[in-house]
Amino acid sequence: MMGSMVEMIAGTMDSSEARRLVAQAASGDDQAWERLMTDHRPRLRRMVGLRLDRRLQGRVDPSDIIQEAYIDAARRLSEYAKNPTMPFYLWLRFLAGQRLMEQHRRHLGAKARDAGREISLYRGAFPETTTADLAAHFLGKLSTPSQAAVKIEQKIRLQEALNSLDPIDREILALRHFEQLSNIEAAEVLSLEPATAYKRYTRALVRLKDVLVAMPGGQEELLP
Repeated sequence: MMGSMVEMIAGTMDSSEARRLVAQAASGDDQAWERLMTDHRPRLRRMVGLRLDRRLQGRVDPSDIIQEAYIDAARRLSEYAKNPTMPFYLWLRFLAGQRLMEQHRRHLGAKARDAGREISLYRGAFPETTTADLAAHFLGKLSTPSQAAVKIEQKIRLQEALNSLDPIDREILALRHFEQLSNIEAAEVLSLEPATAYKRYTRALVRLKDVLVAMPGGQEELLP
């Protein structure tokens, strides 16, 4: 169950390589900067795609948010290189999150998400999403078409299962499974010890697996 997640994370840049490229980019090496931006774009796009309010889909392009974050990063790169308070990817993620929240405020203002089953994953996280978004992403991975009524029922059951988890467990599931953060990265985002983060992630997967297997057709393959 954990194998595919390990494979996804294994392809990302390691911290020593990132530090080397950051130093080179801060010294004016355009190729090093391009390598950093290219390597991290897929995970940033997954983060924005997961956390962009569904009411803004079609109105806000995730690529524009990422590009704005890259402009911010380029302007502040020398400052970051002198005092890297967090891993480079998490810094980029933070900048993209700020730009994402700006779009939410610009287009939605104080308009809240729908009430009911759509609860936030973890209010301490930035930016936040909801269990409705997370359930939709799980079901969006189905490889075979489902009848609309069946899929709606699956989404409701999955959302209820997600709602039953602790908020921090829902968030770590989003961080690890959808944003493809490593265990160490997720632990840092949530201010947890790595061992604690790993236990919470695997516990959440086990609970969701039980729900998915019980669904019509047994959708265990949705999990890593």
